[in-house]
Amino acid sequence: MTAQGGLRYVYAVCRPFAAALQTQLSGVAGVPPGLLRHHGLVAVVSTVPEGDFAEEPLRDHLEDLDWLAATARAHQGVIDALTTVTTPLPLRLATVFRDDSGVRTMMEAREADFLHTLDRLEGRVEWGVKLYADPPEQPPPPAGRPATGREYLRQRRTDTRAHEENRRAAEEFARTLHERLSGRAEACRLHPPQNATLSGVPGQNLLNAAYLVSRADSEEFVELVDRTKDEAPAMRVELTGPWAAYSFTEPVTEPTTEPTTEPVTGPPAPVRAGEQR
Repeated sequence: MTAQGGLRYVYAVCRPFAAALQTQLSGVAGVPPGLLRHHGLVAVVSTVPEGDFAEEPLRDHLEDLDWLAATARAHQGVIDALTTVTTPLPLRLATVFRDDSGVRTMMEAREADFLHTLDRLEGRVEWGVKLYADPPEQPPPPAGRPATGREYLRQRRTDTRAHEENRRAAEEFARTLHERLSGRAEACRLHPPQNATLSGVPGQNLLNAAYLVSRADSEEFVELVDRTKDEAPAMRVELTGPWAAYSFTEPVTEPTTEPTTEPVTGPPAPVRAGEQR
């Protein structure tokens, strides 16, 4: 497979697999993905226009949020399809090479790392769990002003104490939930809490974690998460997945400025559709 009039976009590396990908699957730039075999590995690739993915136009496109979102969705669609038939090792969004030779050179150089990571992730998927504390309901304002300054200070102390107790209870629930889920997972990663202003999701994000779980144990893991959803008032548990194990994959390519036999890499592996880190 050779890039005719375009660059080689690489979605993921995996071991050879027999199952067919979805017949209607299209990737980045609307091009269906193909397979490029090298020794005991397979790169999942498609051809993308150089006018969009060479260094300079790619840099401009990465400032275009609509273009970036569409590319990330197409990239993720291929990764999701791969996850149903094999264990993929996703590469960064917008990893491109000049031609197939460049892809093979990369696979050759990182073959031992790829095989080691694929062995570690084989038969496992990632589940994401977020815990939010919903904003407390505001009590109705008092009928009149406090009779004295002392009464005002007493009311303030009462409100502050209640707020602190609620905060401690929420943090304890988050800690306990993480411990319980970690006990059912093979590995876990804690991501920084989301900023509600940036994410647009209401409530305080107390837990933003990823859990590596075997496919065989995933049903039990999901049931455990479901059982926690009504355990604490004013708490909201959100489960996403199963995903390819993004959070448990070390970076496999380094940024460079020349799209020859080296990759041109954009941002880290994309945020999955419907998710924000």
